[in-house]
Amino acid sequence: PCLPQGPEGQQRRGRVAACARHQLRVPELDAANFGNPAHEPPQQVGAGVGLSVPALVGGRVGQPKVGAQVDDARGNPPKLVDPPGRIAGGAIRLAGRRIDDLPGEELRRLRGRRIGAVFQDPSTSLNPLYSIGHQLTETILAHLDIDAAAARERTLELLDEVGLPPAAENGYPHQFSGGMRQRVVVALALCAGPDLVIADEPTTALDVSTQAQIIRLLKRLCADRGAGVLLITHDMGVIAEIADRVAVMYAGRVVEIGPVRDVVRTPGHPYTCGLMAAIPAVGRDVDSLVQIEGSMPGLHEIPSGCAFHPRCPEAVEICGRAPPSATPVGASRVACWLRGEPPARGQSRA
Repeated sequence: PCLPQGPEGQQRRGRVAACARHQLRVPELDAANFGNPAHEPPQQVGAGVGLSVPALVGGRVGQPKVGAQVDDARGNPPKLVDPPGRIAGGAIRLAGRRIDDLPGEELRRLRGRRIGAVFQDPSTSLNPLYSIGHQLTETILAHLDIDAAAARERTLELLDEVGLPPAAENGYPHQFSGGMRQRVVVALALCAGPDLVIADEPTTALDVSTQAQIIRLLKRLCADRGAGVLLITHDMGVIAEIADRVAVMYAGRVVEIGPVRDVVRTPGHPYTCGLMAAIPAVGRDVDSLVQIEGSMPGLHEIPSGCAFHPRCPEAVEICGRAPPSATPVGASRVACWLRGEPPARGQSRA
């Protein structure tokens, strides 16, 4: 086991053991690889990133710069990758339909209508020149076949659902607190009834008490609507609170994926073990927290073999020689040579 035994281990497990239990029908979303060929050598942002979101909430977690954002709303489903970035392989499918190669106008209709997004900073998600009501109503009219009166009525309903008074309709973004602005962004993401909501660090810019409110709000509203959530974050506590499944990423690669309860209680990959061990034990004083030695590699200097092996305390010779593929470990899949029999020299696991 990667977490300590006894009271300390129980405290750490208890902090992150809660997870959502709803199982709702959600269209499947698959992800692809993409990179930036403008650099010499070309930088590959994501490699072997395969993900489906069939349950209520799926999460991506990792330290900053691990590439956890490669499947978020800036990178994949709405196809907001600016040149020279490009999708280098694979495909993105929503409910079985490929969407990464759709023409511009058809893709524009997909954004907001089938896929909603909640970005990290609500201040940059809202137009400071227009009232909250105007922005909600405009988005509703762009995606739903209803008249202006019905759109305004839906705007007021959404404001009520996210806990804002009707008077907020006439307010401007600068007149709201960060938590209130993020509630508006949640309303914008859900206003057209999307099948999937992509939440990119939705609580990072908020204080702790407001974070909890936004997480509960997002979880409740998506459950009520039967919408799936792809949550991108570096906070394992947030993942444990809202997600059904979690994919742990390092250097743009998925190193572990599985049910939240299994991943946080019995992590299999050494990187996941390090993340879990770094969570402070409640009620116990310590001089320093556990930390993973070394630093994250740049995209132009990804190590050979397993990208984590230079920082891994358990690394063996094969770890620097060949990249591991995912191996079933209980209900999870772990990309680690220590979780399976190594192949003959010069070969990689199929």
